[in-house]
Amino acid sequence: MQVSVESLGSLERKITFRVPSERLETQVGGRLREIARTTRLKGFRPGKVPAKVVEQRFGEQVRAEELDRLLREGFDQAVRENSLQIAGAPRIAPEGEAGEGELAFTATFEIVPDFGDIDLEKLEVVRHTAEVAEDDIDRMIENLRLQRRSWSAVTRGAAKGDAVDVETWSQIGDERLPAEGAERGVTVLGSGAMYPEIEDALVGLAKGEEKALDVTFPADWRVPQLAGKQATVHVKIEQVSEQQLPEVDGAFIRSFGVKSGEMAQFRTEIRSNLERELKGALMNRLRREVGEQLVAAFAHVELPPKLVETEAKSLLRQTVEQARRNGQNPNVAEDAHNDFLEPARKRVLVGLLVGEVARRNQLKLDPKRVNETMRLIASTYEEPQQVIEMYRNDPQLMSGLQNRVMEEQVIDWIAERAKHTEQSLSFQDAIGPQG
Repeated sequence: MQVSVESLGSLERKITFRVPSERLETQVGGRLREIARTTRLKGFRPGKVPAKVVEQRFGEQVRAEELDRLLREGFDQAVRENSLQIAGAPRIAPEGEAGEGELAFTATFEIVPDFGDIDLEKLEVVRHTAEVAEDDIDRMIENLRLQRRSWSAVTRGAAKGDAVDVETWSQIGDERLPAEGAERGVTVLGSGAMYPEIEDALVGLAKGEEKALDVTFPADWRVPQLAGKQATVHVKIEQVSEQQLPEVDGAFIRSFGVKSGEMAQFRTEIRSNLERELKGALMNRLRREVGEQLVAAFAHVELPPKLVETEAKSLLRQTVEQARRNGQNPNVAEDAHNDFLEPARKRVLVGLLVGEVARRNQLKLDPKRVNETMRLIASTYEEPQQVIEMYRNDPQLMSGLQNRVMEEQVIDWIAERAKHTEQSLSFQDAIGPQG
């Protein structure tokens, strides 16, 4: 195979492969003969399937597989011989100037920039610590009670914590929303599900009572017709219900999978779950800390533009999908990904630096840490062993897990060598959103 490499810019390269057609056909022929000896087709004895039938049935697939193998071998060889560090997946396409008796392809790709000296000791990282306290376990038990609460209708006025069935409609000048009737829904007072001013107006109203109030909605309000406008909002209570919380007894405890029904074991399992959640939250904080330091230290480095653009488009897709899950239908402009270029640049920069630190320091994936992470993930499901088997039997799932663990290993490795200070947080602050 003839391979040539040319530079298309500071961070873009093109490899051209020229493969003799005869070599490809020889390998395809060998594979087809092997298939003919071992395959079983209806109407033919084993090992007696005619070559023409094998070619018709398997030829196209085998030819594609063998060509892909040859190209990957050539590409990997060229990368090694030219000491190239690949950033992102190559784009492979047929080359139009193939000579007689040969196949030609080009692979265009970007490379990792030269980061120069990566002095980790100059980084300043805050490593947060936290522990699960007894009151955190108490709070979780109360949350579990809330999940299992029941409701009973009452005739008194609504209070915080009550569920109210409410009808609403709004008037904006001459426009009525909705045009006919009213919107119906159920909300728990104090949950913040409704606009605060409207929710506060419901407190004290009993079944059948109604109220009208003038509300000025913020410009970013989730209902476009109301955003940034003043409206008269009409509310009517259809029903008020108060919550009934279950007792934390043996039956309640067993309903969460604790067969003994004992409080001590229940609290132990809750602690284990909270500690797992805390561990993930602290790693996310450390990942952000290290990432911010790396971005600040290497912001001047030129990054592969196509890789940044691909990441920006990925961030846009995630945002659109999240909006649709929330019942919105965003209108996405063709160049909308440009709004995500800056966060995409930061993510690409951190990802490439993490990979470069791992390569330069010959950091290897820790199988024990992979298994530990896999067990932690599986423990959140009712059938942990099934989840473990799913990971082990799905190469894509396992690859994603290994990439995650490897990134965490490198982040830990960087943080250990940076100037770091510890900052203690409560459990609630640790798992809460980062500012």
